[in-house]
Amino acid sequence: MISIATGFKLTAVSCLLGLTTATVAPALADSANFGALNLSPGFSRADGTVRGFTGGSYSLSSIANRDREGNRCLGFGDTQPDHIMVLQKDFAQLQLKVDTQGKDTTLVIKGPNNSILCGDDTGSSKDASLSATKWPAGTYEVWVGTFDANARWKYTLTVQQ
Repeated sequence: MISIATGFKLTAVSCLLGLTTATVAPALADSANFGALNLSPGFSRADGTVRGFTGGSYSLSSIANRDREGNRCLGFGDTQPDHIMVLQKDFAQLQLKVDTQGKDTTLVIKGPNNSILCGDDTGSSKDASLSATKWPAGTYEVWVGTFDANARWKYTLTVQQ
């Protein structure tokens, strides 16, 4: 038989466990600030395009100082990725481009096995881009950053094969 005092303790513990679970669960979920990309070979331009806006004061170099190609990881963004990109199959090559109409942006991508790719200026444009080979199937977190912390600019992110 459970006494009232013991029943109260069990209820209190259950409530605390419930609150802890409710607080921790969202942090464990794979979520992003904006739209997701779900790509298979031959994807359409529309399927490879998402929109968002920059912002945040989290140093993206905290994710990695350099990527797998030796490029520096730069800029500021949110602690949470801006987009989740899921590649259904391996891709031999992909290119990602940010379009803010010429604002100074950066890209940081964290993929399977903590593989990192980073991008900065595109030729004479300050908008970030990156092109890389050997993209294994899996989930990628994508941050679009800026050189100025908390800069808020609308952008379009395009992925091309």
